[in-house]
Amino acid sequence: MGIHTYFQSLNDLERIIRCPGRFKFEQHSVSAHSWKVVQYAKTLADIEESKGVPVDWKRLYEITSSHDYGEIFIGDIKTPVKHYSLELRAMLQKVEEGMIAHFIDEHIPEEFKPTFRRQLREGKDDSVEGLILEVADKMDQVYEAFTELQRGNTEKEFVKMYREALIKIKNIKLHCVDYFLDHILPDMVNEAPNSPVDIRKITKEALSS
Repeated sequence: MGIHTYFQSLNDLERIIRCPGRFKFEQHSVSAHSWKVVQYAKTLADIEESKGVPVDWKRLYEITSSHDYGEIFIGDIKTPVKHYSLELRAMLQKVEEGMIAHFIDEHIPEEFKPTFRRQLREGKDDSVEGLILEVADKMDQVYEAFTELQRGNTEKEFVKMYREALIKIKNIKLHCVDYFLDHILPDMVNEAPNSPVDIRKITKEALSS
């Protein structure tokens, strides 16, 4: 009981593999994904601040570091399945939120329950911090898919993941998105001139759609 149970439960995130059921050259756990999202978000927020945009850093770290905690209960559901319909996505989110709420009620000391409810709730929204989380989350999908495509993985799942994540990112109105598209993404694509998969073509199609 108590916060020890929460800390112990974090081990489960190391055992949940992202994009299950597909051949991958590199395995990525939900725990590793969460750590990378925090790192991306930190730099994206620095870019926003350099343009004069105020950032609530405490909230940013809370929502980025905990954004996938609910997968302890439901696992990593493939993006195409998760987003098959708005109804299904809403149902999955309701189940995840319900199980997190139950976990907090059962295990977290009363004086810390409000804090855990705030930190473990869905963080993606229209705030600067929520949008940065969305971009950072999709950036990790881009990098995971890019690595597989660069190494010659022809699974259509990774082409779709790469393309759809780029489309989602480019439609978010933030200064850091402009920076990513103008500076970071070109460097990434230029790293794979001889890739067995035409990453440059896929990137161009995604950005023009």
